[in-house]
Amino acid sequence: MILVAGGTGTLGRRVVTRLVDRGDEPVRVLTRAPGRAEHLPDSVEVVVGDLRTDPLEPLVEGCHTVISAVHGFAGPARTSPAAVDRDGNARLVTAAEGSGVAHFVLVSVVGAAPDHPMSLHRMKYAAEQNLRASGLHATTVRATSFLETWMEIIGGNLAHGGPALVLGPGRNPINFVSADDVAAFICLAVEGDRRIGDQLSVGGPEDLSFVEIAEHLLARAPGNAGAKHVPLPVLRAMSVLARRVRPAFARQAGAAVVMNTSDMTFDATPLRERFPEIEATTLARLLERRNPAAR
Repeated sequence: MILVAGGTGTLGRRVVTRLVDRGDEPVRVLTRAPGRAEHLPDSVEVVVGDLRTDPLEPLVEGCHTVISAVHGFAGPARTSPAAVDRDGNARLVTAAEGSGVAHFVLVSVVGAAPDHPMSLHRMKYAAEQNLRASGLHATTVRATSFLETWMEIIGGNLAHGGPALVLGPGRNPINFVSADDVAAFICLAVEGDRRIGDQLSVGGPEDLSFVEIAEHLLARAPGNAGAKHVPLPVLRAMSVLARRVRPAFARQAGAAVVMNTSDMTFDATPLRERFPEIEATTLARLLERRNPAAR
């Protein structure tokens, strides 16, 4: 049995689909929101639980592999990277140790560090260190920002006739990776592919700016309302002022500041040469999959 914690999220559901299609072992999904599991394959066992508060030993019982694809970057007010990525993962690691889990796969982020300006990166680093100190056989897969997530943030209003939303100047090159590609690497880790090692950093084939993503989306939205920029000073203010009332929104604003002002590039060439069988999904390719008629 393979347990996927966070199996209903952007990455998790793609991992679950791949594992089910492989057909080697049964898959159990741990989620806080059972309604989000409705579109998972029928063969998946869905268990409802919260890494932050619920007893986890019964949920991992009988599983030889645990994949943690959870994150606390967005979600309800009580959710945070500290509560989910650091503390929740620590509780899951403890439960996995006590239940005899053979392999723990942790999804982390490229650039995770104790002094990173983004709390997600700091808490992912803490999770990595905790897992490393455990007695578990462990693999960490670090990924750059998910292309699908930021396509939704930037282009979410286009279907309703609204503008593309560009946070900040939007000219800084950023590496984005498709969650589909990351899911493929995670499945290789589950299979024990020796090329993965103890830790692997995964990025996409392109460094793109927010403006470039907006331009691609706008080109496929007839009658679009153009792009709307949120100035950098406004983002900085929102990242502070919204912390109490909309903490997830405040984190998103703070992340956008960092992504506009820091080196967010990643050279994925060596990685892709080592794993030629995994598609390096570009933005254009992802848009074609979503709307083949728009080619």
